[in-house]
Amino acid sequence: MRSVNPATGEELANYEDHDGDDVDAALGAATNAFESWADRNVEERCDLLDDAADVLREKTETYAELMTEEMGKPIDQARSEVEKCAWVCEYYAEHAPEQLQTERMASDAGERAEVRYEPLGPVLAVMPWNFPFWQVFRFAAPNLAAGNVGLLKHASNVPGCALAIEEVFEEAGFPEDAFQSLLIGSDLVEDVIRDDRVVAATLTGSERAGRSVGETAGNELKKTVLELGGSDPFVVLDDADVQQAAETGAWARVQNSGQSCIAAKRFIVHADVYDEFVDAFVDEMDDFEVGDPKDADTDVGPQAREDLLEDMHEQVRQSVEDGATVQTGGEPLDWDGPYYPPTVLTDVPRDSRAATEEVFGPAAAVFRARDEDHAVEIANDTKYGLGANLWTEDRERADRLADELRAGSVFVNSYVGSDPRLPFGGIKASGYGRELSEHGIREFVNRKTVHVE
Repeated sequence: MRSVNPATGEELANYEDHDGDDVDAALGAATNAFESWADRNVEERCDLLDDAADVLREKTETYAELMTEEMGKPIDQARSEVEKCAWVCEYYAEHAPEQLQTERMASDAGERAEVRYEPLGPVLAVMPWNFPFWQVFRFAAPNLAAGNVGLLKHASNVPGCALAIEEVFEEAGFPEDAFQSLLIGSDLVEDVIRDDRVVAATLTGSERAGRSVGETAGNELKKTVLELGGSDPFVVLDDADVQQAAETGAWARVQNSGQSCIAAKRFIVHADVYDEFVDAFVDEMDDFEVGDPKDADTDVGPQAREDLLEDMHEQVRQSVEDGATVQTGGEPLDWDGPYYPPTVLTDVPRDSRAATEEVFGPAAAVFRARDEDHAVEIANDTKYGLGANLWTEDRERADRLADELRAGSVFVNSYVGSDPRLPFGGIKASGYGRELSEHGIREFVNRKTVHVE
């Protein structure tokens, strides 16, 4: 398993894959670790999460540089990602005892009824490369707090991050094997899910990968949480603060070099402010600094792999061929490394690839809406349903239209984000289940009813 710097093409390290025997040993160790870990009280488990937050902060620069080298994340954004991982650890350290507290239920006089939240066992997490620390920690923090143990199958281009995350928990004092990284290819995932020692699985990734994991786990009657792709609408109505919407929307499109499932991807703008928004939006996109991800001034780094850039550019190229107009960008930069400039397409046909597929890079599709009903229609015209952005100065209007947008979350006058305090997940082809908040920590527990007469 090779770790390659996408900005330079330099091989950083070569890791030996885990084979079937290694996986079998890891599953046995996870099973043994679960027995003692689940028996610890939640306060003890949460104390160790606080210690994990300390480790993350102490080694912020080390982990940030690792992310930047392995997948090209701009360094300041990598530092922010490490801090966010510390935050989620601290959030569950503080709130998990309350979120897992036994809940009293209604019962007849002289009887007692309650719901207890008990851990299930070893949980497999199949995680992507784009947020190589955050995606893992938003799984690991609640599940370790709940008393489960974790098995991580990370993306094959970030093996260094996978092992570093395992190291965080070791240095924080977690029991040996409470969290393990499996350096395996996708071909072994099905066997791991089918193994009786694995009780559940979660995946963040493509729709195709989600269907595969969901099908395998379903056949084994195992619980899954799937967070899949997104083509988030960014709706700008006629009473919006257009300049602020353009500034926020541009960042929402290019953060993490555009490689985010919850990035704003389809910009749907009311006809009355369309021209004003497009002018401001293009200016904002043109202002971003593309360059070396190790440079603190860089806003947009390379795409994580050359093939990912090629796939995205083909989406742009075919959309232009179908009638879209390039306002800025639109061609790979003639540099060493897979660099693509912030790109804006207008006059985008509703049946083009930029409109119907997830575009995983810094390319935005802009649509003109006749009125708010037309804007909602365009926003919902997608198989995805992860997040949605809505811009209006009228709170009553925002509340009403938020009900009409079909997505797992709606953010008004801001861009969609994942926050430890809020449930996160999608509908339709964007998956099911929720991560984060009290909803996330209760996904992989036994909600046991106890009734005593």
